[in-house]
Amino acid sequence: MNDLKLLPTLAAVLAGLCCFSLSGPVFAESATVDAADSDHKVMAYGRFVPEREDDFAWENDKVAFRVYGPLSPAKGPVSGVDAWLKRVDYSIIDKWYGEHLSGKSYHTDHGEGYDPYHTGTSRGVGGTAIWVDGEAWPAGQFQSFEVLQSGGEVVEFRLRYEWDTPLGRVAEDKTISLALGEQLYRVNSMFTLDGVPAPLPVAIGLTTHDEAAWVSHDREAGRISTWEVIDESGIGTGALLDPGQVQDIVHQESEEKDASHIWLVTSTSEQGALTFRAGFAWEKAKKITSFDDWNRYLDSRSGE
Repeated sequence: MNDLKLLPTLAAVLAGLCCFSLSGPVFAESATVDAADSDHKVMAYGRFVPEREDDFAWENDKVAFRVYGPLSPAKGPVSGVDAWLKRVDYSIIDKWYGEHLSGKSYHTDHGEGYDPYHTGTSRGVGGTAIWVDGEAWPAGQFQSFEVLQSGGEVVEFRLRYEWDTPLGRVAEDKTISLALGEQLYRVNSMFTLDGVPAPLPVAIGLTTHDEAAWVSHDREAGRISTWEVIDESGIGTGALLDPGQVQDIVHQESEEKDASHIWLVTSTSEQGALTFRAGFAWEKAKKITSFDDWNRYLDSRSGE
């Protein structure tokens, strides 16, 4: 029997998982849409993807993202956020993963979009890191997840990260939401240090892809942004923070692969809380088609 033909069916079953931890999956009332019903539906959607190395992927009618999970073979600080470029309004996550398992690569644009965006050990599109003496200390794969809502106007879920830093053992419970019509996902994180809520220095990063991207920032808007050309088409990334919480903006170049970024440097609250937004726009989606357009869009969302 062909195992590949079984995997999409397995995906449909496991898409109903509500939460997961390293001790094993926990079955509960589903907060997701059955994968078999997701094709060509316009919705804000996200799910755990065990059939593809424990990804967690989410999307709306504009953009799509993914991160690596506990059993991924990816090594190092791989908690950066990957961008999937789409130019259709309907859901593509289950379709692209299903086609991938059948040998049709989502790294090639077949008319709906594709994944040319390299994340690696970078922060990708808005990944976080503990910031100590001008150096970033990011996490590896997420350790557990919980889907809070999916399949309607908003997708919302929670990821947990734990990792060692020079300050001690840090944990981040990251609640991410993405509404229809938005280019930016919202993050509400709670950090602990050695198990106790604490104020921590944090940086939010955008990869510059080894300085292939142009960078821009506006401290008064709490904004950092990039624009680069991939396969002859522009891609803008950005992150927004409450301007009053910006402590520094750092453009950090490096000869090490995936280490060049522009950073928003801040601190959590005394209770370890941090809120920000991050996302991207793709020229071929025909909504935002230049770096100026992208920066205007981001600045118009400042303070929301």
